[in-house]
Formats: sequence, structure tokens, C-alpha cells
Amino acid sequence: MKRICTLLLAAGLLFGAATGASAIDFKAKGQWLVGFGLSDTKLIHKYRDGNNKYKKNTTDQFSAVQRVRLQLDAVASESLSGTVFFEIGNTHWGQNSSGGALGADQKIIKLKRAYIDWMIPETTMKVRMGIQGITLPNVAGGSAIMDTDAAGITANYEINDNISVTAMWVRPINDNWDGKKYYNGVLDYDRPTQANYLDNIDLFSIMVPMNFDGFNITPWAMYGIKGANAMDNIEDFNGRPTNIFGTPDGNLNYSLYPYPGINNRSYIGGTNKTYGSMFWAGLPFAITAFDPLNIEVDLNYGYVEEMGRYEATKAYYMQSKRASTKREGWLAKALIEYKMDWGVPGIFGWYGSGDNGNPKDGSERMPSIVPMGTFTSFLGDGNMGWWLNDFCLDYSGTWGIGLQIRDMSFIENLDHTFRVAYWGGTNNSGMVKYMNNAYSWNDGWGSNTGPYLTTNDGLLEFNLVNNYKMYENFDVNLELGYVANFMDNDTWKKAGSRDSSFQKQDAWKCQLVFAYSF
Repeated sequence: MKRICTLLLAAGLLFGAATGASAIDFKAKGQWLVGFGLSDTKLIHKYRDGNNKYKKNTTDQFSAVQRVRLQLDAVASESLSGTVFFEIGNTHWGQNSSGGALGADQKIIKLKRAYIDWMIPETTMKVRMGIQGITLPNVAGGSAIMDTDAAGITANYEINDNISVTAMWVRPINDNWDGKKYYNGVLDYDRPTQANYLDNIDLFSIMVPMNFDGFNITPWAMYGIKGANAMDNIEDFNGRPTNIFGTPDGNLNYSLYPYPGINNRSYIGGTNKTYGSMFWAGLPFAITAFDPLNIEVDLNYGYVEEMGRYEATKAYYMQSKRASTKREGWLAKALIEYKMDWGVPGIFGWYGSGDNGNPKDGSERMPSIVPMGTFTSFLGDGNMGWWLNDFCLDYSGTWGIGLQIRDMSFIENLDHTFRVAYWGGTNNSGMVKYMNNAYSWNDGWGSNTGPYLTTNDGLLEFNLVNNYKMYENFDVNLELGYVANFMDNDTWKKAGSRDSSFQKQDAWKCQLVFAYSF
């Protein structure tokens, strides 16, 4: 009898556990990308440094890459769920470190997002906690300030059908500093080692989305604090930017500091401040009341407080100025397009403040965390946003105007987007005198910020994106891109050493991507 009771009790426990588990609805989605490309994405063909000449592009022109993303949602109810998001890749075929070589058994599974969603009972307040996708409100060409994954908390409250409020706290950086500081490659023993001390960046934001018939607007503001040691492990011994965060996102050395290219920037003097302030604000709005006409405008401002000063040396090392690490600027961008039966023609443009030629008062370019511009798909992220061939993504210190025709379709399931855009610079050409060398304009290329353009420089970009929907969940995407290089040689001869020069070239790419999404 005891055995029978024991068996019945065990069966009841198993049945109860199964019943409880069935209350959770598991949903899976993901994406497989496999791509093949030919490209030469360098803007410099050769450069000379002293008596030595170097070929800039020493990478293969052909590459084959794949990436897998898998997301699992555990949904208990409309009020409670959890999400985990994994990424496998980018895996370059034949490359051992990324798992593409013979055997393919490297440890390449990465955590992209992991968060829980829940609602406060009897309210419309929604809360998300954990590593999540953070995109600041934007229209017309994507976020110029922050679009990435980061750890934090967001809370959204619906006031009525038209207005809601979202508050956010994000911690993108903390506990990464080894406690050491260097001067010209030598450990500075005068500064005590205090690992992980004052090395955090915290961001606090509030947004107010307002949606009405034919018009929507989202005023927002974000305040941040940056610890005195927050940026220290982002540079190597000689002050060159590194990326300790294991992601191509967020090269803060370029997007928060007055860099790139400044002479003698390897040592920033001490500061008595424990934390410095950062601030951004934006006003994106869209007018759709005159359909099929669509108008989008985005206004942004950003500021980063000075945290120490450094020596900016003029060309040929004749003079130097005590330069500021402050960075403050603004950006305006807009898009106007008209929907037609065969496609959507449009015009877009932007203007960002630039450096005034005097590093003593810091940089006048708008700072950012992870900018993700989408006006174009070579110097931007306007197509699939994947692989090695998307650069720049940042509009600071530049102006531009472009024409596009998107979503053209003459054959069923096949559409095309064509763009042409001119990029000009708003930075004073006098800043060139403080740059390391004649090719310092290229320092930001490939670092998610882009070339440093003066008022004498320019780039002309062409995009052609073709997308064929072979099946409901399977797309074949062919992208062609070309960038004509109009950097001014005479301007950049004034930079750095007399013994440096460069030979510029145009950049191009052709990539074919197969995308299975479910």
C-alpha cells in the first residue's frame, strides 16, 4: 500500500510540474545570414611615414562570412516574459578564431541580449530589466547618438492613447580599468593603482512619445556621468584607440573625445573631478498628414564635460597648445519623400557642427555613444547592417545631401533602392596643423565614426541595393557600393611630420547575402 501511495504521489508531482511548465509559452525566432563579397574598402592606397612606404590595403578582396542569431522568449502572460538572444559569428570561412576553419569547433557563441519584461499590477507601467537593445528616439537617417545593446532598465507608462513616457537607466561601462596609467608607453608610478575605481559611465534618459493623426514627435533628453578613469582602458600604451568590449559598437575614444589624429594625445593630464557630466537632447518629428508625402526632421545636441587636458602640438612640432577634452556640438537631419506606385523617390540631408580650428576650447563636433546612421548603406547602415563593409555611421563634423529612390519594383518579389549622396566636412581646415600626419583624416575609418572631413574635403557615395524574396522567409540581397574620394591633398600636407604623405583611392564593394529569417 505504501508503495502504491508513493507512486501516486510521484505521479501527482510529475503531473503538477508538467501542468506548471505548460503555462509558459516558449517562442523562438532567429536569422541565418550567409554572405559572399568582393571589396576594397580602404580610402588610402599607399602612405609614407619617414623614409618608409606602406601599402594600406593588405587584406583579401574576397571573403565569405556567416552569422546566426537565435532568440528565445519565455512568455508567462501579457504581464511577464523573459528573453535571451544568442549570436554565433561573424564566422569567416576558413578562419580558425571565428570557428570557420577545418573542424569548426571554436567557442564563438555570444550573448547579445538577456532581459525580463514585466508590468506593475493594475497599471499600464511596463518594465524591462537586463541587457537589451537601446535606441534613442530618431527619424530621418537613424540615431546619431546611440543604437546598440547595453545593460539597463527601461520603464514605459501610457498616459493615454496618444502620449506615453519612457524612463531609462543604462550602464554601458563599469569595472574594466586595470588601475594603471601610462605616459608614452611607460607605466606612470606617480599614480596609484586602483583597479575598477571611478571607471563607470551611467546614462539616464526620459522620452515622451506623442502620436497623433498625421503627426508624431518625441522630445527626449539624456544625462550621463563619466568616471575619471572610465576611458583609460580604451587606449593602449601610446594612446591609440583599442576596443576592450569585444564588439564593433561604441568606439568611445573617437565618439566622446576630440580625437582622432591629434598630436601628443597619448597622455591626458590629471583632473580633480571624480565624475564629468554628459548631456544629449533630441527632437525628432514626422509629418504624414499629407500622404503620400512624408516629412521627417531630427534635431540633436550633445555635450561632454572636460576631464583633463593634453598637449596638442602643431605640425613640425614647432608649437603646442594646452587642449581641452570637452566636446560639444549639434546636428540636424531631414528626409522628404513621396510615395508612388513604382517606388518612393526622396531627398535627404544633414548638417553637423564642426571643429573651429582651436583645440584649446575642445571639439565642436557632437559627441555620441554608438551612432548608427542609416541614410546610406556604405558610409552608413541603411541596408542589412551586417558584415565588414558598412563604415562610418556618424554624421558629426560633416554635412551632406542625397537623392534616393527606394522600393522600386518592376518584377514581383524583386525590389531595388538606389542612392547617391555627397559628404562634405564642417571642420575648420586649421585643425589639420594639429594632426599626427598627412593621413590622420583616415584614422576614424572603420571605427564606426568615419573620416575626419574639413571644409575642403568630400566623398561621393553611390548605393544600389537589390532584394529578391525567394520564399516568405528567405531573401537574396545583392548590394553594390562605391565611394569616390575627394580628400584634399594640399590641405593635409600641412599636417604632422614633413616626412608623411598619402596616396588616396576610391572604395567599392559588392556583396551577396542569403538571409533566412523565422
